[in-house]
Amino acid sequence: MDVLKLSAKADAYEKLNSIYHCVSQIIETYKPTQFAIEAPFFGKNVQSMLKLGRAQGVAIAAAMAAGLKIHEYSPKKVKQSITGNGNADKQQLMKMLQQIFVFSENPKYLDASDALAVALCHHFQNDSLLQKNAATPKDWKSFIRQHPEKLK
Repeated sequence: MDVLKLSAKADAYEKLNSIYHCVSQIIETYKPTQFAIEAPFFGKNVQSMLKLGRAQGVAIAAAMAAGLKIHEYSPKKVKQSITGNGNADKQQLMKMLQQIFVFSENPKYLDASDALAVALCHHFQNDSLLQKNAATPKDWKSFIRQHPEKLK
């Protein structure tokens, strides 16, 4: 887990360019097949929301340029998926991730654990038993069509 620290003095467009290139480099290095990101939450500070939206937009653009499928999860969905409580705070989320992944060190920035939580939430959403059972036949005729080898 890590974070991209950008200089407070850097031009806003230079920061967006850094985000784009950093995400592109991560994609090139690790070769993921999908991209999960936390949806922006609505805060009181409009300027912060605008900056966050732009940052997320360039990260999504980098993923799309690499041909990745994009998945977006609300902060509440991520917290619910990991802790069972959609209103959990960052510390609770971090503690649950430490238990799941069995590590004790605390990241310097909790944004890094937020990103790990989004990735795990995506895993849970796409590898769940519910998804695997979604293709379960509705009746015996359908079952036999899907599994002819079961007939004797």
